[in-house]
Amino acid sequence: MGTQAAQRFLLLLFLPLLQPRGASAGSLHSPGLSECFQVNGADYRGHQNRTDPRGAGRPCLFWDQTQQHSYSSASDPQGRWGLGAHNFCRNPDGDVQPWCYVAETEEGIYWRYCDIPTCHMPGYLGCFVDSGAPPALSGPSGTSTKLTVQVCLRFCRMKGYQLAGVEAGYACFCGSESDLARGRLAPATDCDQICFGHPGQLCGGDGRLGVYEVSVGSCQGNWTAPQGVIYSPDFPDEYGPDRNCSWALGPPGAALELTFRLFELADSRDRLELRDAASGSLLHAFDGARQPSPGPLRLGTAALLLTFRSDARGHAQGFALTYRGLPDATEDPGPPEGSAQTPAAPLDGANVSCSPRPGAPQAAMGGAVCRLREKGPRRWGLPEAPEEAGPCGTDGPEGWPCPAPPGTPRLRVLPQATGL
Repeated sequence: MGTQAAQRFLLLLFLPLLQPRGASAGSLHSPGLSECFQVNGADYRGHQNRTDPRGAGRPCLFWDQTQQHSYSSASDPQGRWGLGAHNFCRNPDGDVQPWCYVAETEEGIYWRYCDIPTCHMPGYLGCFVDSGAPPALSGPSGTSTKLTVQVCLRFCRMKGYQLAGVEAGYACFCGSESDLARGRLAPATDCDQICFGHPGQLCGGDGRLGVYEVSVGSCQGNWTAPQGVIYSPDFPDEYGPDRNCSWALGPPGAALELTFRLFELADSRDRLELRDAASGSLLHAFDGARQPSPGPLRLGTAALLLTFRSDARGHAQGFALTYRGLPDATEDPGPPEGSAQTPAAPLDGANVSCSPRPGAPQAAMGGAVCRLREKGPRRWGLPEAPEEAGPCGTDGPEGWPCPAPPGTPRLRVLPQATGL
């Protein structure tokens, strides 16, 4: 058997071996409803200009009028962070969600997070109440002081469950769609706790579960829904080294349309290939040096095999692409090489690592040290610096970004961290 024929045979053999996915309650199959494909909304380019949706909340200040602060249109001349002569919510510093500056309050607060209903990555199902009796997700659970969203997803995926929920910054619960049928949604802003393992991600809240489909960031899958989203392995964390992953696409229709919402590979040795599933022929290949162009990419094939490989040093954000089946088999002549969609906002070291401003003190509360930063929603009123405190990820058992002030009531007391 020739090399090409053998490759074609293996591709055809591979498709039925992948576990089928159903188009269930998950938002992975309604990507058109989302304006964000990063877990922290760094790619949000929408037009909400108040801190709450539908005209509620505080009005945002225009970014070209905030030169007195760390971020303004002057600090983003290339528009990489989406700042400009407007007052739309953005996330220029890699925080946990989009935010904006507001007119300073009497308490000295000069910025707020934005609650944007359309800025939740596909695969995130929402914030749910977890009273613990019974638990919102009834499967296995674990805790970790290094918890990230993907750590929990991987844990529940290995246990064979459909859903994963993160809570209080360090707790992970697994469950199924039947759990959600009796679940009770909470306001999105209740899931406000920073993941202990990643200061740019949120991991639920106090008595609140942030629930995801475990297929987010999986290394293989068989996608047959009319439309959906495929993420790079380990997403929303960075993909790791020596990854070798494949996804089969076979939605209804005679053709496929792909749109890359995010694309960031480390170098030319990390490679994504698109092959016709029937013939095995290579249609497109992208890497860190050859990125897909913005806009839709139409392929005249009804079934596609995507493969991704990273080398021994591979570490980068990865990719998120949406797909949909088309009835028309007319193929796009092929996109010119160019840049991908708007890249993720770079992480600002001072804000993401929770390091203080030069000369700013540290806050010691409840036996844990919280490093202070300039921008933060909670101000604990420390004697040494009454206007300086903000949230940071800690290893404290309380599960707060910073240990809660004495006397703060807890909605649910979780066990000590035991490791996942």
